[in-house]
Amino acid sequence: MNGVIIVAAGSGSRMNANKNKQFIKINGKEIIAHTLEKFYNNKQINNVVVVIKKDELDYFNKEIINKYGFNNIKIAFGGNERQDSVYNGLKMLDNNCKIVLIHDGARPFVTDDIIENSILKATENKAVVVGVPVKDTIKIVDEKGSIIDTPNRNTLWAVQTPQTFDYDILIKSYERAFKDEFYGTDDAMLVERIGYSVKMIKGSYNNIKITTPEDINIGTQILELQNL
Repeated sequence: MNGVIIVAAGSGSRMNANKNKQFIKINGKEIIAHTLEKFYNNKQINNVVVVIKKDELDYFNKEIINKYGFNNIKIAFGGNERQDSVYNGLKMLDNNCKIVLIHDGARPFVTDDIIENSILKATENKAVVVGVPVKDTIKIVDEKGSIIDTPNRNTLWAVQTPQTFDYDILIKSYERAFKDEFYGTDDAMLVERIGYSVKMIKGSYNNIKITTPEDINIGTQILELQNL
């Protein structure tokens, strides 16, 4: 059994909107609804958990779950940090889940190919993340704004989601992190720190995270291309 945790409990402050960015519409449908649809309709996903803000539960049920007919979706509530939110979602998964995907609710352009390849590679390697090679030269800059290093671009990837793991390994990494009072920047970091090798697999440059108002325009164009 494969499960997914879709994290949609963030504030989205950079969007400068008067509501959670997950509920902003692209082509007439909420961002989170686009994202949910991709996993809900994928035949390899058996268990879906969405992590939302507790005070948005009524709105989410009415405007997303009921309106679009998403049945048998479990809901968890967000914590103080993303790591807390994911852990709350993990506790809601079916006990039979062997592979777990963690995905950003505001990343609605994930494809079936990415989802299914992530599951396949995680079955083989236990831990994989999706990403793309960076196109730009990257500079490391100190607190004064001075460039101190230019890493080799050929070794740099921009990390996306889903990040996909063997369930037992992921739970172990989370329990160790909380025991050590450690908070990482992503799920892969927690798995890495307990000694597991995480593989990078190719995602898509269209698999963007909607973060700023400019991303809405880009997302509209991506959606139109996907629907051709």
